[in-house]
Amino acid sequence: MTTLLLHGLGNDAFQAMSLLGPVLPADTVAPDVRAHGESTLIGRPEDFELDRLAAELPVPAGPLTIVGISMGAALGLRIAISRPRDVRRLVFVRPAFTDSPLPPNLELFPVLGELLIRHGAREAERQFRGSARYRAVELVSRLGAVGLVSQLRAPLAVERAIRLIEIPRNRAFSSEQELSVLDVPTTVVAAPRDPVHPIEVAQQWADILPDARLVTVPARDDGLPQYAEATRAAVAAALDFPSR
Repeated sequence: MTTLLLHGLGNDAFQAMSLLGPVLPADTVAPDVRAHGESTLIGRPEDFELDRLAAELPVPAGPLTIVGISMGAALGLRIAISRPRDVRRLVFVRPAFTDSPLPPNLELFPVLGELLIRHGAREAERQFRGSARYRAVELVSRLGAVGLVSQLRAPLAVERAIRLIEIPRNRAFSSEQELSVLDVPTTVVAAPRDPVHPIEVAQQWADILPDARLVTVPARDDGLPQYAEATRAAVAAALDFPSR
């Protein structure tokens, strides 16, 4: 059975493997999504619909375990819904997308994208750091604020700004009925005090997916090594579940 690892918005396969690679099988497939990492594709707004992004990924045939981080969780969910007979196990780490387009936790991403287009990376960062929105995030999570700033410092940030504007406007799912086809062992991993990945969103996923459990790991602000160790342990335990 092949494991498919999907990274988060503004990150890449290398970052995802750095976090979870130590506990994933050697034959794990970890592609870069359009306008991320090594991908040279950018395109038009409609190219950033989740179903289109999922359809163009090199998803292996046959039985699959899907592991997705943040945006990758939403993409993994879309792939699973489109290929339920191929999916044996699902692991979603810090999901951020919901059944609503542009939920409150993702509202800052289009703001960052527009700042990049209008002002360039350096001035966009200066303006964002000086804003009340930045200070509000920093009060909750210093690393959450750092993560948002990293979107402005990413390679080709200006050229790829469209990803920040369009991808958060997607729904991960439309209804509980749509998810009813996914009756496979599912683990949803959440961390507290994460403004972009609220624990309430992870709880929503765990509540409506047919065979899901929620695992809470330490907040990133309490120590990245502890967060990474606990996240790897949660994923490793999920991969040990008997598949169907």
